[in-house]
Amino acid sequence: MFTIEHEFDATVITLIDEAEPATRPLNEDVTILAFDDRVIIEQSDPTDEQIARIVLSLEQLEELRAALNLPEGNYRMEHLKRR
Repeated sequence: MFTIEHEFDATVITLIDEAEPATRPLNEDVTILAFDDRVIIEQSDPTDEQIARIVLSLEQLEELRAALNLPEGNYRMEHLKRR
């Protein structure tokens, strides 16, 4: 399950872990904040209640998207210049 909310300066997507009862432990929710120039991924650490945060540039996000569909290897993408 997931939710999408549009705020003033970001789109906020929350991924909520769901599983059949007793099949596996549930993971903490993942929150994705999409801004004009970056994407922030956050998840609470249940052991110490701290928020783990990863900040990706739009170029890194584009490379991640591509990497999910490529075989093992080294790659370099030619990025389009943003205006």
